Amino acid sequence: MKILVTGAAGFIGYYLCKHLLARGDSVVGIDNLNDYYDVSLKNDRITQLQGNDQFVFKKLDLADNAGMYALFNEYPFERVFHMGAQAGVRYSIDNPRAYADSNLHGFINILEGCRASQTPHLIYASSSSVYGANTLQPFSETHNVDHPVSLYAASKKSNELMAHCYSNLFALPTTGLRFFTVYGPWGRPDMAYFKFTKAICEGKPIDVYNHGDMYRDFTYIDDIVEGIIRVSDKIPSGDTQWSGDAPNPSSSFAPYRVFNIGNNKPVKLMDFIATIESCLNKKAVLNMLPMQPGDVQSTYADISALHQQTGFTPRTGIEHGIAQFVDWYKNYYKI
Repeated sequence: MKILVTGAAGFIGYYLCKHLLARGDSVVGIDNLNDYYDVSLKNDRITQLQGNDQFVFKKLDLADNAGMYALFNEYPFERVFHMGAQAGVRYSIDNPRAYADSNLHGFINILEGCRASQTPHLIYASSSSVYGANTLQPFSETHNVDHPVSLYAASKKSNELMAHCYSNLFALPTTGLRFFTVYGPWGRPDMAYFKFTKAICEGKPIDVYNHGDMYRDFTYIDDIVEGIIRVSDKIPSGDTQWSGDAPNPSSSFAPYRVFNIGNNKPVKLMDFIATIESCLNKKAVLNMLPMQPGDVQSTYADISALHQQTGFTPRTGIEHGIAQFVDWYKNYYKI
């Protein structure tokens, strides 16, 4: 298949491209290579992909109307995997316009491109952050998510609403994926596990928010990618049993679906840190802090819908996942 992957230089986009190329697909990857984190890491990911002659990379900003129009005119994509976005909960507090440009304006360009070229299936990255102020766990796609606690979360919820409009108006099949705390080799330096590893290696303190009383449904990158691939082959067609009297937020009369992809096993933050310490054979210096604005105390994914639809259940535990990350980190940074 001819496939578009946005955010190809990003963490999830890079792994997704690798998987698609390995199974024989032709992949066009786009990324604006912004400096939200170390650009050299993004460039190294792209260099890894460019060793395959079935991969084409284009430096392109999602908010570039003319560039995105030309991209969809040039290629007849059979799948569009939209992994590109401005990420980060805390960054959205200080830089809100970056999220409007990339996550809203950019997503409109993706939707318009898919509409105009009649793309058979758009799969896009949402986030567990959309659950916001919800406390009933595990978080289910059938729950109301109208109370985000960060602009990043609001932008991802907006993507789901925008996708539904296009699924309804233009019969564009769309599937949104709510990722839960993705980690692994080649990961993002702004993520806590990456910062913890770096600080512990350098003998510096690590910031531990809410005094360590936090839980996260950490999901290994290989499980995330397998979930994405499996969902991509399940093109939504609309639920004939859907009722406006009791609307199910995860599906629709239109060709629209939303799924969680998480490990379904929340891990206490202090246990996660202990696992990193064990892999590094070095203790962390802890700087205990209160909860940060825009953050949540706990995440926990209900993945029953994902399993029912695809037969897949993420299975990688943190002991294996963190060991893989630490091995990569020490090799990449020559420690």
